[in-house]
Amino acid sequence: MQDNVASATERQYLTFFVGREEYAIEVLRVREVVGALPITRVPSVPRDVRGVVNLRGSVVPVIDLGLRFNGRELVPSTRTCIVVIESSAEELGVVGLVVDSVNRVVTLAADQIEPVPQFGTAISAEMLGGLGLVERDFVLILVPDRVARIRDPEGAAA
Repeated sequence: MQDNVASATERQYLTFFVGREEYAIEVLRVREVVGALPITRVPSVPRDVRGVVNLRGSVVPVIDLGLRFNGRELVPSTRTCIVVIESSAEELGVVGLVVDSVNRVVTLAADQIEPVPQFGTAISAEMLGGLGLVERDFVLILVPDRVARIRDPEGAAA
């Protein structure tokens, strides 16, 4: 019986890299991972919104996490991909996140997740849900709805 209780407090996360930082999003929020697709620019969107892609007939907005997190557009490589996540924001539905590379799926128990520090992260603490301890390293756990938020060009959330 105790094994069932322990597994109920564990969650799986997909980890990926943006630059040298490893980030994670809960697997339940990830719809799929696709290779780099042609991105169509859309006028009058924030700089970090690269545009939209056609994903099997659906229009999906795409956010460059390099631009969003540190102001530098990701340089495409053979490992660059789009992590498609489900947003609870009704107007968005699904959003694609351009990342340098997908790394692995990890399982974390609640006691392996530390609170977000108020210092030392390159991104806004509001986008972080915690720091997950994986082996001897930390991964930055993202809050999907906050990361997927489309901001107007002046910086306010849409």
